[in-house]
Amino acid sequence: SWYDLSVAPNAALYNHVRENASDRYVRDNQYMIIGPTEHCHMYRLRDPHVVGDRDMGTVDIGLDSIVYDFFDQYLKGNDSGFDERQPEVMYFAMGANEWRESSSWPPEGSTTRTLYLTSEQGANSLHGDGQLTDAAPPSDGSDSFVYDPLNPVQSIGGNTCCLANALPPGSFDQRPVESRADVLVYRSEPLTEPLEVSGPVFVTLYVSSDAKDTDFTVKLVDVDTDGAAWNLDESIKRVRYRNSYRTPELMQPGEIYELEIGPLITSNVFEAGHRIGIEVSSSSFPRFERNLNTGGNNARETEAVSAVNAVHFGPSRASRIVLTVRN
Repeated sequence: SWYDLSVAPNAALYNHVRENASDRYVRDNQYMIIGPTEHCHMYRLRDPHVVGDRDMGTVDIGLDSIVYDFFDQYLKGNDSGFDERQPEVMYFAMGANEWRESSSWPPEGSTTRTLYLTSEQGANSLHGDGQLTDAAPPSDGSDSFVYDPLNPVQSIGGNTCCLANALPPGSFDQRPVESRADVLVYRSEPLTEPLEVSGPVFVTLYVSSDAKDTDFTVKLVDVDTDGAAWNLDESIKRVRYRNSYRTPELMQPGEIYELEIGPLITSNVFEAGHRIGIEVSSSSFPRFERNLNTGGNNARETEAVSAVNAVHFGPSRASRIVLTVRN
């Protein structure tokens, strides 16, 4: 499900089995269906199906029959014809609100599009001038903000599991978050024609901080013609683990580090007139644990340190996102 917390690892596991299973029969008989629902909600469909505040239209594809035919074919040994009629991948393209088929993931014929972060006066909040451009900015620059762990950025929906009423899952307008000065907001120009982004979204940020350790978050959004910013996926990286989860490395004040975040994943058709957007910050609470910025044992400490964090861009520090685009 696009609004389940494990969708990106599940898609990666699907490809891993198809490429690495020791039995060719196993490799050749993997199937994946990705729907626009919350965690474990593929059997709790509504019509229309609204996830958060975003209407996905008609979602039901008769999943029961698909699963039973799969079991008949591969567990009972009955020839249900499943392998002849079922595509290897079925996925729901949000925005267009359509089911689509493919023989692979990402969809066959996909290409990539790279967008670079930049600003002139500053990308702080939706009132700034952060941009996503097709070419890297001609000169180096940066956007900075103060991250206070005692005043974290609020999570609004998202790809979650099992948080009950503490954080309803799904897609919501993110403008309340984007009004904060500690959220950097970057937007493309309005699209002149629809663009389908289906597959992983890779994020590279060049970052610095005056703290020993901090976090950076990235959220991908679809900005409609009314300005509503619908969240698609979100991820976070603790900088001490930038090179290894086994061997953490603290930051040096002012030093610039290359940070890979994600990959994120989605299938969304950005309609003509819409903008591709991302938000960059250092917290999304309660979805993610707050980093107290001390460099110590975050789970046991009670004191927090505010951090001045920065995202750098330019020809030598090309902070960017790489979208998987279906042509």
